[in-house]
This record gives sequence, structure tokens and C-alpha cells, in this order.
Amino acid sequence: MTTNKGEISKFIEKYYLHFNAAALVDAAKGYEDQLNSGAKMLVSLAGAMSTAELGKIFAEMIRQDKVQIVSCTGANLEEDIMNLVAHSHYKRVPNYRDLTPQDEWDLLEKGLNRVTDTCIPEEEAFRRIQEHIVKIWKDAEAKGERYLPHEYMYKLLLSGVLEEHYEIDLKDSWMYAAAEKNLPIICPGWEDSTMGNIFASYVLKGELKASTMKSGIEYMTFLADWYTNNSQNGIGFFQIGGGIAGDFPICVVPMLYQDMERPETPFWSYFCQISDSTTSYGSYSGAVPNEKITWGKLDINTPKFIIESDATIVAPLIFAYLLDM
Repeated sequence: MTTNKGEISKFIEKYYLHFNAAALVDAAKGYEDQLNSGAKMLVSLAGAMSTAELGKIFAEMIRQDKVQIVSCTGANLEEDIMNLVAHSHYKRVPNYRDLTPQDEWDLLEKGLNRVTDTCIPEEEAFRRIQEHIVKIWKDAEAKGERYLPHEYMYKLLLSGVLEEHYEIDLKDSWMYAAAEKNLPIICPGWEDSTMGNIFASYVLKGELKASTMKSGIEYMTFLADWYTNNSQNGIGFFQIGGGIAGDFPICVVPMLYQDMERPETPFWSYFCQISDSTTSYGSYSGAVPNEKITWGKLDINTPKFIIESDATIVAPLIFAYLLDM
């Protein structure tokens, strides 16, 4: 048993000995080994992990330099900020499995958009952010400037205009922790998020140009440069869920050595996925890590872990281990 760990870490080392529990411990130790060897770590966030309030512990991971780059969905990018400014207006629906179509319609009419057991309040969350972010977009366009989606969010947070609306402890916002460090973020497919839809509406109305927002291709080229400049001691890949947040960034390696013809590009040095997707053929989220070898993403010797469980249960435990809790 590791002696410098806290009670949570000691608990999982003592009792998490087999099956998915053992995979959790092995993955956590593998992650720690990566950092101790000087490697960097990418964490990808799929789904609605921000609304699941992962920020309560993920923010501390960022502050303690346990993650060097994040890839996330547009939903995770904005929903952490929504939780920061509108938390008291959220509504929890523990009986969400029993809701009828009429129940769902009633929530819509109240301006409550449901994410599993939690409803995000449209007026207090979406519109409160919209008021300020649109001004930042328009100011950038007026100056002839262009930024990536997360860079606009950083400007929003660091400007202080939302401070009067804070409803949770600022240390529990992973986006604020990331903004303070100017942490690199990759946000593929941002256009399908609420803020992405709002931006598109201003383009359709002729009030903004699409070019004011940098694109997914520019995210890929940004990531290619970052990977090239930071992979000397390896870069690990810790994937929460599946989908575009994971598939987009992991492809940078085969792109660099196949399409850019840079055979010296190192493979990802560690891979772990937390997923409750059924192992299957033709499914990215359900593919086992070995399949990634054939795509030139992982080496034959890359440490590979898959934890088949709910990320809202597993991720906080792994992060607690890494934080010596």
C-alpha cells in the first residue's frame, strides 16, 4: 500500500482488487507513473461532465498540474460556466426515469433543459452568459481579431463581468482554473453547443461573421503544433466517455506521421478510457484500445486501460488518487 496517500486512496488500494475496480487502480497508478516520468497528460471530457459537477475535483487537478491539455465538447466548455453563475436555479429530477412526454414538455415550458437528472435553467444560465459573450465576439470582430471558442470563454471569465452572478465557490469551476493557467483546450464540434448555436444565429442575422470564430481545422493545427512541441517525454491520453472529445484529438498522431510524413512522431504514451459503452464492432466508444494500434494512435507497448463503468463514479476516484486524497 502507498504510504503517502490519503484515506480515499488507501481505501481503493485495499478494496478495489478485481475486475473494473482493479482496472481503476491500475489506470490511476499508470497515470501517476506517466506524470512522474515527465510525460504530459491530455484529459478528454465527453457527455455532460460539467453539469455532473466534475469541476469540484477536476479544477484541483488543473491547479496541481495533473493535466496539461483538455479536449472537451462544447457542452462541457459552457456548462461549467453555467453552473458557476446559475447553480441555485438548477432543478434536480431524481425520478427522471419515470417522466412522461407531458412531464418533459412541462419542463420545457418552464425553461428547464434536462440533462439526465438535472435541469439547466435557460434564462439564468444560457441568457446570462449570452449577454456578455456576444459583446466579446463583436468587440473582437470590430478589431479584426479571431479566436478559438475556449479563448473567448477565457476572456469572459477573466474579464470579471460575471462575478456578481457567482453562485458556487470559484475553486469548484474547472474552466476558471483553466483560464487562470491559460490551459490549452481543444473543443471539436463546438458548433453543436448552445453557445455555438447562438453564434450561428448571429451569423444568420448578419450581425457577426463566421470567420470571427476559429474553426475545428484550426483546433487540429493548434493541437498538432502543441503535440509536436510537448511530446519529448510522452503524452498520455485519459478519456472520459467517447465521442468527438476523444476521437478528434487522438487522431493528431496518425495525422502527423502519416499525412505530415513525420515518422519520428511518438505514439500516445498512455491510454485509458472510462466508458459504459458496450464493447462492439463499428463503435468508437465501444472499441477496445487495441483497435487503436491499427490506426496508428497507440504503440504495441503503450499502457492501455479500459474501465467499464459510470464516469461520474470512476473519474472522481481516480482524480482523488492522483491528488493523494
